Amino acid sequence: MTVRTGRVQIVAGLPAPLLDEAAALYWQAFGGKLGRVMGPDDRALRFLRRVIRRDHALVALDETGALLGLAGFKTPQGSFAGGDLSDMRAVYGLSGLLWRAPLLALLSREIDNDRFLLDGLCVTARARGLGIGTALLSAIEEEARARGYAHVRLDVIDTNWRARALYARLGYLAVKTERLGLLRHVFGFAAAVTMVKPLSPQTS
Repeated sequence: MTVRTGRVQIVAGLPAPLLDEAAALYWQAFGGKLGRVMGPDDRALRFLRRVIRRDHALVALDETGALLGLAGFKTPQGSFAGGDLSDMRAVYGLSGLLWRAPLLALLSREIDNDRFLLDGLCVTARARGLGIGTALLSAIEEEARARGYAHVRLDVIDTNWRARALYARLGYLAVKTERLGLLRHVFGFAAAVTMVKPLSPQTS
């Protein structure tokens, strides 16, 4: 899939040469909530470069092929930035695995057979305000329709009010709030909100 919007193109799959840049962008976007568990930065980036599934992303590129943003997604085959226990042990060692894995498991979202799952949306600093996030969400919705889903689901933390406002403006409805309790001191946010958008049928 390739979709052009002005000078921006949305393509399916992360090009291999952009892996390091994509890992850095993802960590920049989500390190605020994961930093205390997945840090330090060098190890987190090493982990992301190891586990990112390039076939589980839609990316926005400019006319030169430079990365503007990405939207990861989750399927029964895996997630954009998931990995498993062997990946975590390879990067953090056994002792690091033993305390990190249970904490990260509390944030994991199960595969949803009825709704297509967004697994992270991020836009480079230079491309913010240009509609890249909206374009990527539209592409995610088209991907969901193509795969036979009638809804898209995402989770947004309570401190990311800008993202939540964008999602709401685009038709995503808050359906559930999960509070972290004392774990808010570990992750730096108090609750995660699940939002869902029903999709109109694909037109020919």
